[in-house]
Amino acid sequence: MRAGAGVLALLMATGCTAAAAEREQEAAAAPATAVGITPENGAQGLVPELPIMVTAAGGTLKSVTVEATGKRVEGMFSADRTRWRSARPMTPGTDYTVTAVAINRAGKTTETRSAFSTLKAAKSFDVQTILPNKDLTGLTVGIGMPIMITFDHDVTDRVSIEKNLQVQASKPVQGAWHWFDNRHVSFRPKEYWPAHTKVRLVARLAGVRGGDGMYGAKDYVRDFTIGRSQISHGDTGTHYMKVVRDGKVIRNMPISAGMGGAMKYYTTSGVHLAMDRELVTVMTSPGIGPGSPGYYQTTVYDTVRISDTGEYVHGAPWSVGDQGNSNVSHGCVNISPANAKWFRINTLIGDPIIISGSPRPLDPTNGWGHWQESWKQWLKWSRLRGASTEPL
Repeated sequence: MRAGAGVLALLMATGCTAAAAEREQEAAAAPATAVGITPENGAQGLVPELPIMVTAAGGTLKSVTVEATGKRVEGMFSADRTRWRSARPMTPGTDYTVTAVAINRAGKTTETRSAFSTLKAAKSFDVQTILPNKDLTGLTVGIGMPIMITFDHDVTDRVSIEKNLQVQASKPVQGAWHWFDNRHVSFRPKEYWPAHTKVRLVARLAGVRGGDGMYGAKDYVRDFTIGRSQISHGDTGTHYMKVVRDGKVIRNMPISAGMGGAMKYYTTSGVHLAMDRELVTVMTSPGIGPGSPGYYQTTVYDTVRISDTGEYVHGAPWSVGDQGNSNVSHGCVNISPANAKWFRINTLIGDPIIISGSPRPLDPTNGWGHWQESWKQWLKWSRLRGASTEPL
């Protein structure tokens, strides 16, 4: 029995040794994973808008490390880890190094390196302004507030730019970017923002192509919050404006709107947005100089601007007797001093102020008349035709 057991043990040991040796031979014979890196090693003067890609044949990618002038470049693996792609395009005038570690089917690792550089930008573009912002609008805004970006140069590659403008929201919203011209692009939802939504704009513009030889200078992030829902409805026929907050009427104010006669003296009808709030505003007759018939210069208090053509909701003590029964203004919405103070204090920039009853429509390019366009019209000037916001 002992001799038999010893023979069995010897056979088992010999068998294990042989199996291990066979696995080692298989590992030695298995081809190394073929790793491909794009752009190729040593390339110079590359077009920046291309991504970096790494592929593995006959194995998988264990790790990919990309550095651009000392900074790590983010990227994503495919589900089977045979491909890796940078999360964004390359940037101009930058040296890149790529280190890829791959593992073949037998568990053997190989390391592949590559280095290349992009051409310098002939010129760059940058963001001139983003609204909302802390100084001009505050970072808690009304449900109608668009995101408005103004560039410092004309940009023509709208697709590349739009692809790199990401809107994140705490509540899902369908929206779209809209180009007014080559310097102005705005985002608005299909419907008003839900109240109390947190929003983040991520503008990944560094290295993004804006036109021939022109690339974005840097990235931007902007966080803001949508406040309570408040919509004001003014009717130039009934001469009243009601303020509806979260579905309930909280104030109904007598008004006096534009007197008409000449079209410029009508208050524009449509969906306005509160653009500014001021304690004091000096109003001057548009297109009429001192000494000419119809000229005026008036100091008014507690104003909320609703267009670029001089329309405000403001206090007007001189027309209190007309408020609620007739229209006597040059185009503004007159309310009593007490109502004006209340309205200024209780209005957020971006609150919708809807005026009806006038034959003069608000133009979509007059101030922030973004909501004057139907959703179908809005999408006509979007290169990507809209998408839902990303989760925040």
